[in-house]
Amino acid sequence: MLLAPDLTAKQIGSLGERLCRAWLIEHHWHVLACNWHCRFGEIDIIALTSHSTIVFVEVKTRRSTSCGIPEEAVHAAKQMRVRRAAICWLGEHGSTIRHIGVRFDVIAVTVTPTDVFIHHVPEAF
Repeated sequence: MLLAPDLTAKQIGSLGERLCRAWLIEHHWHVLACNWHCRFGEIDIIALTSHSTIVFVEVKTRRSTSCGIPEEAVHAAKQMRVRRAAICWLGEHGSTIRHIGVRFDVIAVTVTPTDVFIHHVPEAF
């Protein structure tokens, strides 16, 4: 069994972020930061692709899709907070990392008692 049914929502979210980081590394991305905070909000994962694009990743994790797919939870207000936080991060770190562009992706993780499903949505917003 991959997932104990008694995990809290916070624990499910942490599990999803760990699985997402492993998935990104497996796909040859370099993870630059995790759970980065500024006054505008938090960015779950900041990574650099093998093609030198900085990607700000919003990770959404669910136990099932009975209440909708995880990526549907990234609403307009959340997108705006992530964009503003990304501007802060780029202001602090962007000049130190050679890159050709930036984008915003969503990675949806669905964790069931027996399996894990990861769905990557590039350029989600």
